[in-house]
Amino acid sequence: MKMQNICSSILLILNYQLLVSSSMLPSIVPRLCRADQSLALLKLKNSFTIDDSASQDCDAMGQTSYSKTLLWNRSTDCCMWDGVKCDKLTGNVIELDLSCSQLSGNMHSNSSLFELSRLQKLNLAVNDFSLSRISRKFGGFTGLAYLNLSRSGFNGHVPSEISHLSKLVSLDLSTDFDEITLAPHDFKLLIQNLTMLEELSLSSIVISSNVPRNLSSSLVIIDLSDTKLKGQPPDEIFHLPNLKKLYLSNNDDLGGHLPNMRWNSSTSLQELDLSFTRFSGELPASIGHLRLLNYLDLSNCKFMGSLPQTIGNLTQISVLSLQSNKFSGRVPPTIASLEQLSIVDLSYNSLDGPIHSPLGRLKNLAHISLTGNRFTGQFPSSITNATQLESIDFGTNSLTGSLPTPLTDQFENLKLLFLGDNSFNGTIPSSLFTLPSLKYLGLGSNQLEGHIHEFQYHSFEYIDLSGNKLHGPLPNSLSKLVNLTTLDLSSNNLDGNLDVETLSNFKYLRNLRLSFNNISLIAKNATLPESIGRLALASCNIRELDFLRTTKFVGFLDLSWNNIQGEIPEWVWSNWQNSVIYLNLSHNLITQTPKQPLYKIVYFDLRSNNIQGPLPIPPLSTLFFFISNNQISGTIPPSICKLKSLQILDISNNRLNGSIPKCVGTMSKELTVLDMHMNNFQGTIPSIFKIGNQLRTLNLRGNKLEGEVPRSLKKCRELEVLDLSNNDLNDTFPIWLEVLPKLLVLSLRSNNLYGPVRTSDVDSSFSKLQMIDISHNRLSGNLPETFFKSFKSMSLAGKPNRSVNYIGDNFYKDTVVVITKGTEIKLERILSVFTTMDLSSNKFEGNITDSVGDLISLRQLNLSHNSFSGQIPVSVSNLSVLESLDLSSNQLIGTIPEHLTALNSLSVMNLSWNHLVGRIPSGSQFQTFQNDSYMGNDGLCGFPMSKMCAGDKEKMQPSPNVAQQEDHSEFFDGLTWKSFWFGYGIGTVFGLVIGIVMFLVEKPFWLIKVVEQIAHKMFKNEIRNEGYMHW
Repeated sequence: MKMQNICSSILLILNYQLLVSSSMLPSIVPRLCRADQSLALLKLKNSFTIDDSASQDCDAMGQTSYSKTLLWNRSTDCCMWDGVKCDKLTGNVIELDLSCSQLSGNMHSNSSLFELSRLQKLNLAVNDFSLSRISRKFGGFTGLAYLNLSRSGFNGHVPSEISHLSKLVSLDLSTDFDEITLAPHDFKLLIQNLTMLEELSLSSIVISSNVPRNLSSSLVIIDLSDTKLKGQPPDEIFHLPNLKKLYLSNNDDLGGHLPNMRWNSSTSLQELDLSFTRFSGELPASIGHLRLLNYLDLSNCKFMGSLPQTIGNLTQISVLSLQSNKFSGRVPPTIASLEQLSIVDLSYNSLDGPIHSPLGRLKNLAHISLTGNRFTGQFPSSITNATQLESIDFGTNSLTGSLPTPLTDQFENLKLLFLGDNSFNGTIPSSLFTLPSLKYLGLGSNQLEGHIHEFQYHSFEYIDLSGNKLHGPLPNSLSKLVNLTTLDLSSNNLDGNLDVETLSNFKYLRNLRLSFNNISLIAKNATLPESIGRLALASCNIRELDFLRTTKFVGFLDLSWNNIQGEIPEWVWSNWQNSVIYLNLSHNLITQTPKQPLYKIVYFDLRSNNIQGPLPIPPLSTLFFFISNNQISGTIPPSICKLKSLQILDISNNRLNGSIPKCVGTMSKELTVLDMHMNNFQGTIPSIFKIGNQLRTLNLRGNKLEGEVPRSLKKCRELEVLDLSNNDLNDTFPIWLEVLPKLLVLSLRSNNLYGPVRTSDVDSSFSKLQMIDISHNRLSGNLPETFFKSFKSMSLAGKPNRSVNYIGDNFYKDTVVVITKGTEIKLERILSVFTTMDLSSNKFEGNITDSVGDLISLRQLNLSHNSFSGQIPVSVSNLSVLESLDLSSNQLIGTIPEHLTALNSLSVMNLSWNHLVGRIPSGSQFQTFQNDSYMGNDGLCGFPMSKMCAGDKEKMQPSPNVAQQEDHSEFFDGLTWKSFWFGYGIGTVFGLVIGIVMFLVEKPFWLIKVVEQIAHKMFKNEIRNEGYMHW
């Protein structure tokens, strides 16, 4: 028994040792991974290098990038390696996930990857395979259900073999660049063969075809965004029974309409993105059936009409983006029912009405943008109840009233507040400067007054208070806003000094705008931060530029309207040589142009300085070049012809001479403005304009050019303004210009044009013309009935517009010279609604035809100093907005039509030196016209002329005072002329002052009426005073 116990103990010890030793011999336990699979994976690892930048996009996608292959080695089972999963029975590698693994290098077609033939899932997303081709061998993974090659630097064509992967459930080949193409035929095969597909992501693959029909009913996710799809997708794509996410955005040639039927509450769609496509039509009421929808982006499409009330049924929606469409009308109040709404963007549409107060019920609302619409009324106070708000953008509307006064605890999360380009008034609430999270504040282009309050918190990064009526000094706390990237206080009434040293610690400042205030910049020895990229300091009393020594990266620089004198230091041009794109040094006292080329300059403005010498030629990169109002002399150098990209050339008001080079009109296909007026150019205008040119303005006024108007101008189909006035051109009226479809302004005054004005049968003859001036020529003959009927634009009543628009663009405003009351006036900008016709000082004869009354939008009509005969057409009374009428110095007969008194806008009228007879009509504006409006018409009588009409004496009841006054005829003679000259003197001075004011405020109509009433009272008072003094 004892021996038996000893044997049992020995056996137990041996078993224990055997167990311990077996645990220490790993080679005894078989590995799950097959040796050939392990070797293939190690070869795959060694074919790439590790580069953390290869997967840098992963962080933005919410994934962590690291080297999954780093610990792969022969001593461990490959089935235990990071990213590898094996079949537990066969040991084959069936899943390989190397996404975000920082792999860098080429993926060759003979890669060991393709030895893993049993793969079911393969994810190589977000690596850098150095523009490798997608190998055809990917089609050999016949068991593959999941394939993700997205954003890994592949290039070339998607092989057709991918469509052989019939078991695929998920396919993602999306990229960030247009580097991969998928042939339309292969795209169709892929859709047809992969019938089990649930997720299809081909974002940014260049497909360039229509969306095929027969889409798999199993599809849950479709992402075909930015694939250059075209045509109209099949309706069935919106009705796939399992579809949850549909992305078709960024396909410029893809269009169609949203279905207005078949959508019902059982539809599974959760996310729909059609942004940046050509989808159009109205938003159907059936959209309200998508009750599971939580993301809807229809921005930058062609949708129109009103928003349906049923949008309030989308109770699960959190993101609603409808920006940049043509939606109109009011926002349905049902939008307040969308309690899950976090982001709403309705910007850049034509929505109107007040902003709904129930928006305050949206407790989850974080971001709201309504900018670029037509909303009216006041800021909705209830929105302060949406305490989760982080951004509010109501800019560019017609909102009025005072700004909201937010409480700190209500808007403690608010980071952005943009209310610019509205009509808010009053002061800026001080509480706006105490919001703890506010970083972006935009209140520019309103009517705000008062001071800028001190900033309690210093987290601001963006401040725009420009274009208001703010006054007073800059706040002291401004120096503490060291995180600012943008500070725009331009176009206010702020005053005081700003020490540059205040800004020296603003290391992040990119954009600084202080122009057009009463601020003086004090530099001393300080300099602006090196980070400055955009700098606008117009009218800041700058005399020297040392404070700019460190601004070597500035791209936009406006130093106009300062006191910069003499030559610009050499270091300035050196600093900006490779950075400045926009440079405005106009309206200074500069005498020298840069000696070093500015290689990147696009906009170069040297207007109104004291620059002398020959014309400088800007760098080849220049698109806009202004050097007018200087003392440039000599001829135009031939090197100007090298400016192949030039769009605007303004060399007007200089002393240039010689002939105009033939290359000027053809040197650039992009040339839109050629302004050479007020120089001494001689010779003929070169006939060099070619078909397809983009010329919009040609201004050669005030030179010594001769010859004919060049016929090649017919090829300038974009021409809007043609001014050849004040030259010596010798030609007939260029009726052939009628073919120019966009011509708005035609000025040929003060030349030697001769002969009759002929018309043609072209329906579109001068159809857009708003201003025509052919005065001071030798044109003759009768004006045919069809002449006035040619001007279709002048026959259209103007539509009221609250905004003031001018002919031209943001870079160039057209100018023109007009004659008003015999005085030559230069309009520095031409109102788009200003219509005028001046045919004066010619040899026209015959009757003024009734068709002149069709030009109902005319503001000025001058037919003076001709030989027109017959009566004044009654139809002139149809010109309801006419402000100036001059028919003087003709051979007109008959009476003045009584109907002319209906012209309530008429402020200037001259009918003098004709053969008119009868009583001068009375009433309305006619009461304001003086004797000089009628002189030289012996047959006229009545006010304001001294000659009384027959029967007036009988109607009057003579009184002793009247008889006594009749005995003092010499008094009346003296009173008449003394009053006339006194009134004339006052009127001249008063008119000049008011004329300047009217030009500056650009609202002459109402001001003219006020001035006329004042002047009339002054004239009557002077008559009374003169009478009392005489007695």
